Amino acid sequence: MEVLNDQEIIKQIQNGSKSAFRELYDLYFDYAMRSATVVMNRNAAHAGDAVQETFIRVYQNIHLYQSDRPFKPWFYKILLNECNRILKKNSKVISVAEIIEQTHNDQQLEEYEDLYQAIQALEPHNRTPIVLKYLNGFKEQEIADILEENLNTIKSRLFKGRQKLKTFLEAKEEAN
Repeated sequence: MEVLNDQEIIKQIQNGSKSAFRELYDLYFDYAMRSATVVMNRNAAHAGDAVQETFIRVYQNIHLYQSDRPFKPWFYKILLNECNRILKKNSKVISVAEIIEQTHNDQQLEEYEDLYQAIQALEPHNRTPIVLKYLNGFKEQEIADILEENLNTIKSRLFKGRQKLKTFLEAKEEAN
């Protein structure tokens, strides 16, 4: 089976190929779920909703995608917008008990529990760039483009986010 790159897959989708869209879905689903789960405070149901809505929006708006630009930042910009929309919509519905319960049930994240706790403790303006850089491998300029922020702002948020993570993890280690 031939492996296509993002641009080839998208071109096929734009030409009406549903199997190409399935290939794109398979390629991006895991990364999208991991990112959305962290951004959505580990609420798997809301993360799933955000990912589903993201793929729907990608499918509906694939004709707007500019093929001279990388696809991944465009995709994650849509994903983050969906996460933010769902967080805002459900901001009064999510309870702390629900988050704690999900935290205990999420066995995939147990291995990195301290790190995930540290990331969750960050302010959203520090958390989102950290997730994009270290979970999704985006470059700082790509993060700035996705979040529509200045590059120096992103660098500053990453620096402060790393400092806060370090402080949190050191305090956690001293407590143990």
